[in-house]
Amino acid sequence: MGHGASRLRRIVREVAKFGAVGGLGVLVNLVAFNLVRHTTDLQVVRASVIATVVAIVFNYVGFRYFTYRDRDKSRRTREMTLFLLFSAIGLVIENGVLYAATYGFGWNTPLQNNVFKFLGIGIATLFRFWSYRSWVFRALPAAETPAPPAPVRQSEQTVPPKAKQQVP
Repeated sequence: MGHGASRLRRIVREVAKFGAVGGLGVLVNLVAFNLVRHTTDLQVVRASVIATVVAIVFNYVGFRYFTYRDRDKSRRTREMTLFLLFSAIGLVIENGVLYAATYGFGWNTPLQNNVFKFLGIGIATLFRFWSYRSWVFRALPAAETPAPPAPVRQSEQTVPPKAKQQVP
């Protein structure tokens, strides 16, 4: 099996793990969103921002300790800073979609809120996947493996020198 197939298999595994954590994060996000919406008088986008923050915390733990557990852990402060930065951009994307639908188009029923919350999550997820794998959870440098020795042709082989004959 070639290097390309191995790389593809790693990427598929990474996407599956990212999807598992992300899928649970979406569930956490939507449950928190609806819980805040139905138990408080907060406006829709404010409730959504709270739910997004709860999901960001959940996702960090899942990504660090499951999806990207084999990635570089040497610079946690940098990792956390970049994670929060890209998560904040994702929060703006996600909640910007909901804001535009709710206040720009007047789509403000509970079903519409959930549809546009979910759509915003989807768009923000594409950005988060790219940014987290590219900038936050950096791959460790590949260990350099020495190249195997080139095969030696028969004509290039060295012939061991004959033992010197001693003359009596």
